[in-house]
Amino acid sequence: MLWWSRTTPPPTVVTRADDRTRADDAFRRAWRGEVLAYAGDWHNARQLLGAMGRRLRPVRPRGTDVRAAFAAERETRRLESTVLARLAVPVGPGWSSSLARAPPLDAPLRAAFGTAPDVPSLMPLREILGAIGAWEWFRRGVPLPQLGGSVHPWYGVFAPVRSEYVSLFAQTLAARAGPLGLAGQAAFDLGTGTGVLAVLLARAGARVVATDVDPSAVGCARATAAQFGVASAMEVIEADLFPPGRARLVVANPPWIPGEPHGPLDRAVYDPGGSVLDRFLRGLGEHLDAHGEGWLILSDLAERLGLRMAGELDASVAAAGIRVTSIRTTAPTHPRARGPGRDARGGARLDLVAQARAAEQTRLYVLSSP
Repeated sequence: MLWWSRTTPPPTVVTRADDRTRADDAFRRAWRGEVLAYAGDWHNARQLLGAMGRRLRPVRPRGTDVRAAFAAERETRRLESTVLARLAVPVGPGWSSSLARAPPLDAPLRAAFGTAPDVPSLMPLREILGAIGAWEWFRRGVPLPQLGGSVHPWYGVFAPVRSEYVSLFAQTLAARAGPLGLAGQAAFDLGTGTGVLAVLLARAGARVVATDVDPSAVGCARATAAQFGVASAMEVIEADLFPPGRARLVVANPPWIPGEPHGPLDRAVYDPGGSVLDRFLRGLGEHLDAHGEGWLILSDLAERLGLRMAGELDASVAAAGIRVTSIRTTAPTHPRARGPGRDARGGARLDLVAQARAAEQTRLYVLSSP
């Protein structure tokens, strides 16, 4: 049977599981590297997946500081992603499953993955459930009062659920668009995602070029531009950061944690080695016009987790030959910013990491050439 997955490599060992399989046995087999091909009832398969997840013990930190605690949390998430992807269900031909009581899968899986397999295949149940969840986000939309409507993120495109950064950007734009002389001028939105910030730039009268390295984000941003009636003022292209030319305003909201991503959505949050941030800073000067500004939107969580040292960002800005002219700050409102709580397993969360998230701030740095 064909293996179908965007995130998990083909298995070397495939064994059978069904409605009689106990969670302890399933977890042990998956931990050893076996892929369990499920035959039975869809709802029982989902229950088994949840029970397997509850058997994964959190990794203990190798140290007592916040950096070690965060590394342990990330390793736990990596193991969870790897081990739980080994419970697979049959799909195909087409986007359907032969399991009893399987829900309609065609719309969410076609939206996420495109063309369906034309032969019977195995696919990680966790990956299917992720696509179903993304379909619900797309179908319902993410309300954004700053736009006066909802955006509809495509599968794999980071949803703007942390809308405090959109408010921070909108407030800065209202204060700076006039003095900056933005109307009729070129503006770049780098790593546009769903295109929310680019829409606000277009509404402010700018001629916007929005870029993203992910083709799905490019398509999503174009759909967002059409939805909000700014397609004529907002060009969206596939590019790795900067488009050609110079602009009056260059905006970037890059991944804010230097670290390895463990899945497609992680790429919007985790930037290995801080390379995206570094390339933005080093390339900014040559893409600003004579009166231009760069706006960098960045959480300070990396500093609070010990992943970026205090003063390191200032040094990178100076090394790039640009300067910070002002900083605006807001506090995140997402659930993890509400302080220490209890995790899904009922135990105490890693307090140091929870405290760092509770203290997190998002900043908008206004940058200019010397």
